[in-house]
Amino acid sequence: MSKLEALIVDFCPRGVEYKKIKDCFKRLKGTPITAGKMKEIENKNGEIRIFAGGKTVINAKEDDIPNANITSVPAVLVQSRGIIDVVYFESPFTFKNEMWAYTHEEKTTVKYLYYVLKNNIQQFRDSASVMGSLPQIALPVTEELLIPYPPLEIQREIVRILDNFTELTAELTAELTAELTARKKQYEYYRDKLLKDNATQNAQIMHIGDIYDFKYGTGNTIPTDGGIYPVYGSNGIVGAHHEYNSENAPVVGHIGAYAGIVNWADGKHFVTYNGVICKHKNSDVNYRFAYYLLLIQDFGSKAKNSSQPFVSYDVLKAPEVLVPPLPEQKRIVDILDRFDAVCNNISIGLPAEIEARKKQYEYYRDKLLAFPQAELEA
Repeated sequence: MSKLEALIVDFCPRGVEYKKIKDCFKRLKGTPITAGKMKEIENKNGEIRIFAGGKTVINAKEDDIPNANITSVPAVLVQSRGIIDVVYFESPFTFKNEMWAYTHEEKTTVKYLYYVLKNNIQQFRDSASVMGSLPQIALPVTEELLIPYPPLEIQREIVRILDNFTELTAELTAELTAELTARKKQYEYYRDKLLKDNATQNAQIMHIGDIYDFKYGTGNTIPTDGGIYPVYGSNGIVGAHHEYNSENAPVVGHIGAYAGIVNWADGKHFVTYNGVICKHKNSDVNYRFAYYLLLIQDFGSKAKNSSQPFVSYDVLKAPEVLVPPLPEQKRIVDILDRFDAVCNNISIGLPAEIEARKKQYEYYRDKLLAFPQAELEA
């Protein structure tokens, strides 16, 4: 019998009491602060961490934060808009007041709550509504959540196990990620060499515009109504839709921070306003070879910049490329497809190992936090 099993037998043999989060944790409020003000006061030497929507995090000096509401105790921050997630933090911090945090007089119980919320994160994401273009959860989603609330001794053992598991998983993932990064660099080196060293007598010089027609994606917002077709934006899948406007083709980021990024989109898909639909039109160029030719272009450095970077049709069409005969194209594609799969396919190779470690961790976290609910006494 494990230590945890023995503790459960000793302290709650008939099951664990379930409580609403609002009934056993103190909710903390954030600071009213704008994105513009955050940029103004950002200071890498600041002692206060400030969390905003998405992945926006800065440091600042406390004296520079207007109407600061600083949390100086261990707490769990609920990132409620954009990227729906939870963060455990012990150092002084604050956050935009559209989010909220929880604390407790017992540090172990705060960390326990973090693991419970992390275990329910997909439920929160599934319940997120869309306000504007970003998903958002409402306060009752966490306030009313019933969670297992075992005695402190059991919480302490669960936190100890998960902290150790988290550390070991992070170390292994870091090692695997470093190896994967090295392989990706190797892949990019050989990809560029194969695609650029085709100066044979039979190679043709073409422009990308001879191979593809380009069309900006449609709509003014990212579709959020669901559907069977993946929606591609400027940097990969951003949702699903009931319509499609492209099929088995690359998507190039058109506007914003990811302008110029190239993604391959399998099957029928929808390209939204900040992506470019790439329509292959030249039968002398293998469609996958054409995709790899896009990958080696540096569209981003040529993006025009007014209020934000954007890639024009002229930028996309202009690059000159070498195109060997079709049999040689196929040979190169076979090599690069295999190499790409080893580096990026989560069903094989190092990506699969990293994904497996993540799934293993989530499996054991779920098992540790699955308690039979105690029956109420009559």
